[in-house]
Amino acid sequence: MTDRPLPPQFIDEAYQPAERTAPRPRADAQKLTFWASLDKTTLFFTGLLLSIGVMMVFSTTFDWSLQDYDNEVTITMMHVRNVLIGIVVMLLFARVEPQWFQRLSLLIMMSAVSFLIAVLLFGDDTFGARRALIDGRFQPGEFAELATIIYLAAWLGSKKTNVRSFTGGLLPFTVIVLVVITLLLLQPDLSVAMTVFITAAAMFFLAGADLRQIGVVIIAVLFTGLTMFPVLQNIAPYATYRVESWVVGLGDLTQASYHTQQAAIAFSYGGWTGVGLGESQAKFRALPAPHTDSIFAVIGEELGVLGAGILIALYVVLCIRGVQISQQAINTYSMLLAIGVTVWVIIRAALNIAVMTGLIPPTGLPLPFISYGGSSLVVMMAGIGLLLGVHRQTLRHQNTTERRQTVANYDRSRRNRRARLPRAGNRRSDEQTIS
Repeated sequence: MTDRPLPPQFIDEAYQPAERTAPRPRADAQKLTFWASLDKTTLFFTGLLLSIGVMMVFSTTFDWSLQDYDNEVTITMMHVRNVLIGIVVMLLFARVEPQWFQRLSLLIMMSAVSFLIAVLLFGDDTFGARRALIDGRFQPGEFAELATIIYLAAWLGSKKTNVRSFTGGLLPFTVIVLVVITLLLLQPDLSVAMTVFITAAAMFFLAGADLRQIGVVIIAVLFTGLTMFPVLQNIAPYATYRVESWVVGLGDLTQASYHTQQAAIAFSYGGWTGVGLGESQAKFRALPAPHTDSIFAVIGEELGVLGAGILIALYVVLCIRGVQISQQAINTYSMLLAIGVTVWVIIRAALNIAVMTGLIPPTGLPLPFISYGGSSLVVMMAGIGLLLGVHRQTLRHQNTTERRQTVANYDRSRRNRRARLPRAGNRRSDEQTIS
């Protein structure tokens, strides 16, 4: 008797092989748009700081703008233009993969050093210092801060770099830092030199250096500063006066520098709640550079201690988020890049606030995202773009890993019980997950 297949209606559905299909990835494992991949916390607090900055720039410049341009908002609109340029730069830097900056780090660093040399030879002399090019529109020192972060992140994050070695870690790091700081001191720009040193030392320590190495770097920088002190006295006598008046002012505020005294008066007028937005008197009378260096003192007068405290809290939250992004980074380079940018932003804010409260001598640094600025604001926004780029890279890695695990789990449900390696085509499609 010949075996004949049963008609389909007699076959139990339980015995029919189910069609195997890979489980559909979750929504967060599917393709992410550029906007969806941006860190909203960083964007929100950066945008909030920029908004406060526009408000305070208008408060500190409307009278000046009315007198010089016959319009109260002309200078404010210049600042808004710079803010928009900074936002475009931030988004462009966030769009570029961090690895591109790693590959171009040496070229970026060489460009920064070249600009620092150029400003010494062809820069514009302003108040006894030579810090800017192109009629004061571009300050190479600010670009050098970001360039140093990018280069140190690439160098310290390299597998070939032995941070704890003297010849492979401490010596080249010290040379790099001293070259940049020396060129900055010759301008002279003490505040930017201090920012570069603190940021670089923090990155070196987080890359694995011990405290003895940090101590050696500090000694080398102090020795360089003391060696150049006679030169600085000749080219920038005001710097010596600032330090001397600050030391005297620690014991007697009436003997402090004019800038420190005026900032203290502004804070005393403001009290806890401030005199009201736009009602500051110090900005009209005697407070130097109220729209840039002294803008925090104006905030203290108009918004009081509470308003100034809220502003400091915004910086603290931005710092915490930057540290979180660095901790989630997928490699050492990205971690150092994120933490370098975070330390840089916080150090600049801390130095400006410390000057206004008399804790350190006047430095001339603007308050990040708040003060009126051109190149300083744009370079700072570029740093935020790098931070967003590291976050996008982390999301991309997590997204790709989750998709591979989903496919691997489906493969293991087959008879051979083995995971399959992704093909080149699949890997390419995974790398394009975030557009």
